[in-house]
Amino acid sequence: MARLKDRVCVITGTGGSMGSAAALAFAREGALIVGCDVVSGRAEETVSQVKALGGRMVSLQPCDLTDMQACEELVSLAVREFGRVDVLFNNAAMAYFGPVDQMPVEDWHKTINEELHLVYNLIRCAWGELVKNGGSIINTASISALQAYRPLPALSHAAAKGAVLAMTRQLAMEGAPFGIRANTISPGLVATHQTVGVLGDPDMSKAMIDQIMLGRPARPEEIASVALFLASDESSYITGADLRVDGGLSAW
Repeated sequence: MARLKDRVCVITGTGGSMGSAAALAFAREGALIVGCDVVSGRAEETVSQVKALGGRMVSLQPCDLTDMQACEELVSLAVREFGRVDVLFNNAAMAYFGPVDQMPVEDWHKTINEELHLVYNLIRCAWGELVKNGGSIINTASISALQAYRPLPALSHAAAKGAVLAMTRQLAMEGAPFGIRANTISPGLVATHQTVGVLGDPDMSKAMIDQIMLGRPARPEEIASVALFLASDESSYITGADLRVDGGLSAW
């Protein structure tokens, strides 16, 4: 159907599970993909997979989005290669976990930097391009922004993703006059490169999955499909919203 035909979509973290799934899903719908990641090998693999589908994708790697200059370079790449930015999917993030009295203070600051500041940085750099033609901002939050998730010691993660939720509502208000929509996706437990350790621990895995109505973690493709919806005209009257993709975890 080419739901994103010729739309320039910047997707961060395309070397990761959800970012790669999003790049492939968007490309199948005709998008022009601009990716990035701190891990060069996996980012390059995603580019190859998109091109194998017949899609078009460029990527900047290694790219540290906590560095404003790197964000500027990513936006410049999109404009240089494809002429504009239509969709910004802030997917990339890295969290550090631990109980409040045991987590190193530097891990708190790293989580805020790598889950919150990097979102602001790229939006700040891309805003001028989005204002020109309108567009869709999709920020990845988390179910941890909405409720505690036993037994996950996620204080810094919850704080950072809660801020992403609040920031996105404000962006929706500020962007509306320019035709910019801003929404969040709040995943629950997803089977990704980053959750291998959790899912590989039988006790922790059971404790977390027992809280999910559907009885399993999400697949990265299931998050990507929601991002695709928010990037497309099918969600043209949705802004300032948060879509929970958590298998019923928050509905008990």
